[in-house]
Amino acid sequence: MAPTGNARDRLARRLVQLYVGLTLYGVSMALMIESRLGLNPWDVFHQGLARRTGLSIGTVIILVGALVLLLWVPLRQRPGLGTVSNVLVIGLVVDASLALLPDVHPLAARGALLVAGILFNGLATALYLGARLGAGPRDGLMTGYVARHPGRSVRLVRTVIEVTVLSLGWLLGGTVGVGTVAYALAIGPLAQAFLPLVTVAPADSPARPLTEPV
Repeated sequence: MAPTGNARDRLARRLVQLYVGLTLYGVSMALMIESRLGLNPWDVFHQGLARRTGLSIGTVIILVGALVLLLWVPLRQRPGLGTVSNVLVIGLVVDASLALLPDVHPLAARGALLVAGILFNGLATALYLGARLGAGPRDGLMTGYVARHPGRSVRLVRTVIEVTVLSLGWLLGGTVGVGTVAYALAIGPLAQAFLPLVTVAPADSPARPLTEPV
């Protein structure tokens, strides 16, 4: 039986990793927003809503996350600490980061922000998933729907949802561009590459990377 201290150390690492991951995720989103070269589908939607409502994008991220979390109820999904933290932390960090980042105008500098944002987002996704403290609200919506509808693939459901929010966000005025395509192509491989390095295995099993970030 593992000593109690080991279990405490493992939990402490998971908590630190969770909040470092969420903070880095918020920073990465702010970098992509500041690049003005395109966002991931959900952030196109968040930005479009923010422009239409006058709310900060961080506030919109929190409100949308809370509404998506309510959709977990009919799916009988149980949120974890990571789920609730996801709803609150990322939006706050995005607004704080945007307030601190300078305006960048040269295309080369904006491209650098985009690349940094995508790289940091891949690492942040791996840190968050690797902490194993609960799915994000949007990811849980996809996996919960698939669990209630056997035969549907997570990949298909994810594609349908993200195409829908991307289209709505674009119609609302969100930024779609080369960054949107680059994110779609890079985020899966990046997260998958980082996951084996940061996944915290359960106390009773050897370290094992997650097979697919969702």
